[in-house]
Amino acid sequence: MNEAPDDGPSTSASASTSAGAARPLPVADVAELGERVLAEVGTAVVGMRDALQIALATILAGGHVLFEDVPGLGKTLAARSLAAALGLDFARLQCTPDLLPADITGSSVFDPATRTFEFRPGPVFTGLFLADEINRTAPKTQSALLEAMAERQVSIEGTSRPLPRPFHVLATSNPVEYEGTYPLPEAQLDRFMVRLAVGYPDADQEAEVLTRRLARRQEAAPVRQVVDPATVLAMQAGTEAVAVDPDVVRYCVDLAASTRGHTALEVGASPRGSQNLVLLARAVAVLDGRDYVLPEDVKRVAVPVLAHRITLTPTAWASATRPESVVSDLLRAVPTPATVRSR
Repeated sequence: MNEAPDDGPSTSASASTSAGAARPLPVADVAELGERVLAEVGTAVVGMRDALQIALATILAGGHVLFEDVPGLGKTLAARSLAAALGLDFARLQCTPDLLPADITGSSVFDPATRTFEFRPGPVFTGLFLADEINRTAPKTQSALLEAMAERQVSIEGTSRPLPRPFHVLATSNPVEYEGTYPLPEAQLDRFMVRLAVGYPDADQEAEVLTRRLARRQEAAPVRQVVDPATVLAMQAGTEAVAVDPDVVRYCVDLAASTRGHTALEVGASPRGSQNLVLLARAVAVLDGRDYVLPEDVKRVAVPVLAHRITLTPTAWASATRPESVVSDLLRAVPTPATVRSR
């Protein structure tokens, strides 16, 4: 069970209005709380600062995260630690080929005592849902998350049931081993705001992981709660209140549009890609303590946002071209606006 939140700016349910809608927090408070969350997660997770900051920004932007990397790099620990620091209920589901949609959403069970069917919610009814190795379960089960990710609700036996707020999905996928896996369909991939790769730690970071484990004398790495769900909603509302310069908006549109005519790409990014680009860039700016977005914020998040939304041509795939390198090339090719704060 999580500890009580630390004292600080708007770290309790008072961040919500009496009507239940979140009252926006000032940018400075969002940035301070975000830094405290990242610092607390950093007590358990080593060497993932950039990925964790983008993951936190994705949550502030209302999106979902796909971690695609080899096993054993701490992705599950990162998700659990992030949920604990944010005060969100956490549920983890290990995906397997025999998993059914009802194993995610829940189902009705007959109660002999009352002779009625009682709905028992599945693990998706939580604040932060971790779908571990999502590419190991069948497409039918993967698609059970589509409505949850897009609408924050699930439809079960003809009834729509709302999910808690906030609700976010963090999924992991193994990009190396393909036997017994099911590649995520395009519609599912497009629902993830970002796809992140952690990468192997360097020697010093790996030694730090081992040293911390020996010092704890236990497997668990406890993380203290920094905020609560009401404050997370208020941080999200504060992020939504930040305006974006029209030049930056157009830059996001131009980047996404440039993928649609690239010779190495069969399918380019959709308008959802450009929208997620500007939303995530805004969240990154807020975490940096700014109430305005720079083109550099867009460049920082362009690869995580766009690379999984494009499809290579067979020729490009055969020549070992990577989507990430295509997006990086486009960042150099598309003119950067000379935008300054317009207030």
